[in-house]
This record gives sequence, C-alpha cells and structure tokens, in this order.
Amino acid sequence: MKTQLLPGRALWCLGLLLMLFPLGLHAQNTGSISGKLMDQATKQSLPFVNVVLLRAQDSTLVTGAQTTEEGAFVLEKVALGRYMLRATVIGYQPIKRTIVLAAEAPALQLGTLALNPTVTQLKGVTVTGQKETVQNDLGKRVINVEKDLSSVGGTAVNVLQNVPSVAVDANGTISLRGSSNLTILIDGKPSGTSNGGTGSKLDQIPASRISQVEIITNPSAKYDASGAGVINIITKKERKNGINGQVGLVVGNGEKYTPTFSLNRRQGAANWNFSYNGRDQRYTDKSRGTQTALLPTGETVRTTQEGSGTERRINHSLSLGVEYDLNEEQNLSFSLSPSMEGERNLNKQTLTTAINSEQQPNQLGQQQVNVDVQVWNADASYRRTWKAHKGRELSSNAGWVKITADVPFTQRLSDAPSQRQEFDVNATIAYGTLDYVLPLADEKSRLETGLKMQTTWNDGGADQLTAPTDRPNDFVLNPARAIQYDFREVLPAAYVTYQRPLGKNYNVQGGLRAEYTNLTGAVQGGQGQVKLDYLSFFPSATLSRELGKEPGQNRLQLSYARRINRPNFMQQLPFQLFQDARNYRLGNPALRAEFSHNVELGQQLNLSNGTAITATLFGRFTDDVIQRIRSIDTTATRLNQAGIVTAETYRNVGRTTNLGAEMTWNQPLAKWWRVGLTGSIYRSQIASNASVDKQRNTLAGTLRLNNSFTVRPTLDVQLTGSWRSATLTAQGRQLAYGGLDLAVRQRLFQDRAALTLRVSDLFDTQVSRSEIDTETLQTTARYKNETRVGWLGFTWYIGATKPPKKIEQIQSGGGGFGG
Repeated sequence: MKTQLLPGRALWCLGLLLMLFPLGLHAQNTGSISGKLMDQATKQSLPFVNVVLLRAQDSTLVTGAQTTEEGAFVLEKVALGRYMLRATVIGYQPIKRTIVLAAEAPALQLGTLALNPTVTQLKGVTVTGQKETVQNDLGKRVINVEKDLSSVGGTAVNVLQNVPSVAVDANGTISLRGSSNLTILIDGKPSGTSNGGTGSKLDQIPASRISQVEIITNPSAKYDASGAGVINIITKKERKNGINGQVGLVVGNGEKYTPTFSLNRRQGAANWNFSYNGRDQRYTDKSRGTQTALLPTGETVRTTQEGSGTERRINHSLSLGVEYDLNEEQNLSFSLSPSMEGERNLNKQTLTTAINSEQQPNQLGQQQVNVDVQVWNADASYRRTWKAHKGRELSSNAGWVKITADVPFTQRLSDAPSQRQEFDVNATIAYGTLDYVLPLADEKSRLETGLKMQTTWNDGGADQLTAPTDRPNDFVLNPARAIQYDFREVLPAAYVTYQRPLGKNYNVQGGLRAEYTNLTGAVQGGQGQVKLDYLSFFPSATLSRELGKEPGQNRLQLSYARRINRPNFMQQLPFQLFQDARNYRLGNPALRAEFSHNVELGQQLNLSNGTAITATLFGRFTDDVIQRIRSIDTTATRLNQAGIVTAETYRNVGRTTNLGAEMTWNQPLAKWWRVGLTGSIYRSQIASNASVDKQRNTLAGTLRLNNSFTVRPTLDVQLTGSWRSATLTAQGRQLAYGGLDLAVRQRLFQDRAALTLRVSDLFDTQVSRSEIDTETLQTTARYKNETRVGWLGFTWYIGATKPPKKIEQIQSGGGGFGG
C-alpha cells in the first residue's frame, strides 16, 4: 500500500509546487505607487507630508516617502502584494488606503487624495488644527502672518521682529545674523523692495497684505547669490471656487488707520483676484544725542541735540491678477500692482555747543522730510507640467518694476541760512527667468536648472538749495552743489542643482550658480565713476539624514553655500546726502563686493505629543567686509554754525568670522495653551579700520516667547515677548531692545467676522540706543518712537473665506534642502 501511495503523494507535492511557483515568481517582481495629497477644504497641495506603506498582514513598515512641494509622492521598488497606505500630518485626519499591487498593474497611480483638518472636542470647545504661527525648518522659517496676532495693524517689519536671528533697528532696517544685506522678494520675484534704501521699504508694506513670510538662511544655488539670506514675502491670494474675499479696518489710537479689501472670483479655468491695502498712520517720537569730538587743532567740541517730532506714514496699493488654466498641464498668470507710498516727517530740535567747555548760545533747529514713492509692478508667468511624468515642470516668468521717488529734505536753523536738498530717483528693473525640473529615471533623483536675466537702470539727482535768513522760504539752487547720476547693472545668471538619495536614510543635493556682474555709473557735476565687471561662481551643497522611523520625524542636515554682498548704488554714489544739520552720508565709488562662505548644521525633531524642536549651528566667514564708518568733517565743522559735522561712508575693512547657534521649541502645555520659544546666540566679529582693536568680538542673541491661549471656543489670546541683546557696529554698538505684545481675537457671527484687539509694546520699553567710541569721536543716541499703540480691527469675510483659527497643532514639515 505504501508503494501505491507514493505516486499520489508525489503528484500532490508537484501540484503544490506548481501553485506556489507563480507566487514565487511574482515575489521577484516589483511595482510603484504614486499619488498627490491636498487639503480637502482649500484644495491646495500638502507639501512635506509623511506617507508610509505597511504590510497588510502584520502592519510592519515596508517603505516611506515625503511629499514634494506640489504634494506628490512616489513609493518605488515595492514587491507585489497587499498593503496599507497611510498618510499622516499633525492637524489633519490621517488617511488610509488598502493597496494591492498585481503583475497586471505594477505601477499604481492613486490620483489626488484629500485630507480633512482635525477637529477635536475640548470640553465643548471645537479646535481645528492649523499651521504654526512660526514654522521652523532646517534652513527655512515660515511666518504665517494671518495667525500671528502680534502683527495686527503693523507692517512687514513687525512680522519679521518675531523671527529668531532677525534684528530690526530704529530705521526699520532688517539684519539676519548680524548682516543687513538680504535678498527681498515678493511672491518669489523681484519687486524693487529695499531694506533701508530707496524704493518700497519693508516698513511701508502693511501686514494685512501678507499671507506668509519665508526666511531662507542658507539658500541653495537655485536662489540669487546676493545677501546673507532670502526674505520672500507671500501676498494673500484666494483660490476657492466662487466669489470669496474679505473687507476690514484696523484703527489705532493717535490717528492710525489700515483699511483692506480683497475679492476673488474663480469660475471654470479662470481665477480673478483684486485687492486694495491702505495705511495712513501718525506717530510721535523723541530723540536725544550727544557728540564729543577732538579736532586736529586740539579743540574739544561737545554738542547735544534734543528733539521731538511727528511722522505720517501713507501707503495705498492695488493688485489685479488673473490665473488661467489652458488645460490640466498648462497655466498662465498675469498681475499688475501699482502702489503709492509717502512719509511726512517734521522734527524740532534744540542744539547746544560747547568748545573747550565754553558754552555757546543755544540754537533752534527744524527738519522737514517729504518722501513720495510710486511703484508699478507688472508680471507674467507660464507653468507646464506633465501628467505622465510626475514632478517634471517647466516654468518661466517675466516682469517689470518702475520706481520713482522724490525726497525733499529741508533744514532750518536759527540765525543761519535754511538749507534744502532735493533728491529724486528714477529706477527700472526688468527681469526674466526660465526654470526646468526633471525627475530622473529612478523617480527619486531630481535635476533642476534655470536661467535668469535682470537689468536695473537707476538715474536721478540731488540739488542743494539755500534760503537767506530773512527770507527762509525763498530757496535758490546752488549750481555748484547740483549733481545728476546714472547707474546701470546687468546680472545674467545660470544654475544647476542635482538631488538624489544615498542609501535608505541619506539624501544629498549639490548645485552651482554662475552670476556675471556688469555695473557702470557716473556722477555729472561731481566726482566719481563706478565700473565693475566680473564673473563669480557660487557652489552649494546639502547632506541630510533621517534618524527616525518615519521621514521628517528626526532629521539631521548639513549645508554649505557661497554668497555675495554687492554694494548698492547709494553706498557708491560720491555725493553728500544730508540726514540732518550735523550728519551726512557720502558714497564710496571704490567699494568692492564682499564674499562669504556660509555653513549650517541642524537637527529637527518632531515628537508624537506635538512637541517640535529645531537646533542649528551656523558660521559665516566673510572677506572684504563692507562696514559703515562715521568720521568728523573738520572743514565743515569749522564753517558750520551748528557744531560738529560728521560724515558717514562705507569701506571694505578686512575679514570676519561669525559663529552661532539657534533653537526653537514648540509644545502644547495643555489643551487650551500652546507655547513657542525661539532663541539664538552668536559670536559677532566686526572688522574696523581704527588704529587699535582692528577686530572686535562679542556675544549677541535674540529671544522670543509666544503663548497662545484658547479661552472660549471663539476667543483666542496671544502674549508675545521679544528681546534682542546689544550688537556691535563698526565703531560702537547698538544697545539691547525688547518689548511685550498682547492680542485678543473674537470670532463672530458663526465665523463670518472677527474682532481683534492688540496692544503693542505693552510696557513701552522699546527704545533704540546706540554708541560710537573712537579716538576722535564719541557719540550717544537715544530714539524713542511711539511703540505702545492700541489697535482695534474688524474683518468681514465673504464667501467661503473664514478667519484663521488660533490653536495651532501642526508642526512644520521639511522645507527642502536649505529652502
């Protein structure tokens, strides 16, 4: 019998093997899974979301990926079989899909998957997860302005005051890690916006116009190489179907008004948008300054000036744009944005002078500045994608910016002729870009390349006029002090970057950017000619490693970039631009560009309880450092009837090394309380041309603590404190600066409206103080602007637009590689 059973058992085993053979064969084959994630409510893509693939039988992790900036993801080399796909991001309900990869369809395309915002019940309080006010990532920070109550009624400067490593001086000039040379973009494009120079200043851009601000601390080769970093101001846009928008008014005590209006209409392939943002605000200020100078004659001159003034800031800006989808793969957009900006400053001073301790008669002075700036910005863009090749993209952009500025500056002094300087600017910026992104065959690597051309024409003049003492309004042009200038700068550029994974947990990106600088300029009626012509290369590299079980959970990143700081035309124009009766600015046509090597090492940790920690070490090594130098004009001081006259100019004064560390911590301490702490400390080194102490060093730092409370379902409270330590200047230092803001927002009429109350600088502690200490000149300056202001705002929302919820529970995802 046993012999009779053997053939049957053998046939049974053979049949089993034949059944298992196809399965074993299929197990050797692999497939891929691709898709795209979007927000169910806004229909916008969700970048940097963690997508993982789990084995269906035991939920063990098979592989994972992170969505791109367009929300797309690809999982490759996945064995055929049955799986569970899971996408999770804090603030949204996780999404799960059962996936079956079969030999008949190994490349599975899931299309677009929608995630719904999380809704959590907190003792009757409905809380919807939203993005952080400040999202911190390695090499990049994003400030969500609509969720930052501390910027209500303010400007872009108020927004940037909330960013670690950023400092703001009394003139509204922004510095990042000690450098005020920054590339400033609006919606990723040049706009003529300046950081303290001529053109649209950051303190003239209302916060109500801004949706987000991106700070990129160590940009890759894709970005312009100019500046210590990139500030990208993203304006508000609405893309929901139908008619949506909002209208609002913010009023501050002491005649301060900020009206806003925006309207969007999306129907079919076209999306139209129109917006208006205004600002008309009056401020008061008080100042006090002392100067002690040792003249070559051996005389000691000491002057003091105490002043009080008023300043009126005006801004009216319009924006009209349209986006049109030619088809599913092609898109066109056009926009036109005119704006008018103005300042009206009147300052009265009491001037005293003592020569060798002998007191001179007091004098009364008056300064009046009227600034009028008009900016026209036109832009057109084209974008092409390929459905069959996810991630492949061709985009182009062209634009034109026209800036005209008129700045008359009048000085009146008792018992002395009145002086007026009329400064006018006529600038044009034309630019064009072409960018191409190509995912490579493995669909994990990516090649990006692009071209850019930007040309700037800048011409204008400065006329000096004088009025006699008995006829203070009869100004007559002084031909010997009238000049005209003409500058042109041409900046063609090209770049290429390559990104690919290295093994399971590593990712690397490398890039190279080439920029050619051609700058020519001359001053007629004065002295000085500028001519620069050189080609520069700017490499960048980033290496990142995932330390956690899932992408984005625990990431380590090292980045490097070479940067340039080109002097602007105001720093090079060799003519006197008076700031007041005792101080003027004089450009240096021999000024050269400074180059720096920038390195960052950072780690980002996202915990399951909502805690997020980011820590960064950074270094900047700079050659031919540009520094602002103040000296005594001894000739003018002897002739002047107002005491010491100082001249401010710019020079290349050596090499510096600046090292520092930053840390951010965000955590919910309770269901109704969330805290965010950001801080930085850095070793600041200043190069000086003084006869002693050619290199000066100090430790500087910034600190910001933000508390967000949900008092009731529709009532949010935000308390924000910020502090900046003393920092070095070329010849002295800026003293510490800090304050506390309190803001409350009440949502009304079932989220159809919102009422906001904010008090800025609650204890009136924000005072700007500076010192200069050299062998021949010692100065102190104290400037107190009106910083404690009560703001009351009301906003009505149209269509599907809703006020942003204040409880934030979503941590920032990755921001790419250094931006």
